This record gives sequence, C-alpha cells and structure tokens, in this order.
Amino acid sequence: MPHIAGDLGKQAAKFGVDSAYGAPIDVEGAVVTPVALTVSGYAAGGSEEMDGGTAGGIAVPLGVYVRREEGLRFEPNVITLLVVAVPFVWVAGRAITRIIRALKK
Repeated sequence: MPHIAGDLGKQAAKFGVDSAYGAPIDVEGAVVTPVALTVSGYAAGGSEEMDGGTAGGIAVPLGVYVRREEGLRFEPNVITLLVVAVPFVWVAGRAITRIIRALKK
C-alpha cells in the first residue's frame, strides 16, 4: 500500500524557497530575480479498497529584485499591487463607515 502522505511530503520539500524566488536572469547588464508569493496544499485519503490524494497551489508574482552597478533594488509588480490594494481599500472603507455609524448611535 503506497504512502501518499509521505510521497507528498517529499515533493513539498522541493518547493520552499525555489518556488518563491526564480532563477536569476541577465537582462541588459542587470541581474533580475523574480519574486512570487506561493501557497500550496495537499490532501490524502483512502479506504480499504482505494487510496487517493490531491494537490494544488497558486503563485502571485510580487515583483523582481534588480541588481545593477548602483546596487540591489526591488521593483514591485504594479498590476498585482492594484489587484490586492483595491479590494483591501474597499473592505477597509466599508468597515470604517460601519464603525462610525455604530459609534454615532
């Protein structure tokens, strides 16, 4: 009987930092290293007749580290920043207005 949880654990050990930081790339005299936020999950289960498992994940590109002669600098991914910031600001605004309404009563 295979040990699915053990197999998934061995595969997960490979992810770590390698999934968050890409391989450095030379671009016009600058070394660019991509950075992402990664989340992964695993599930395993089974019965006497059958075993099963699944895995899933997501990677959100945050930006890149750029190394030039001047030094190292992080350049964020503006689209990802907007995709995260707009809903956050909307939810925060709704929460603040509800708090203010509750305090007025």
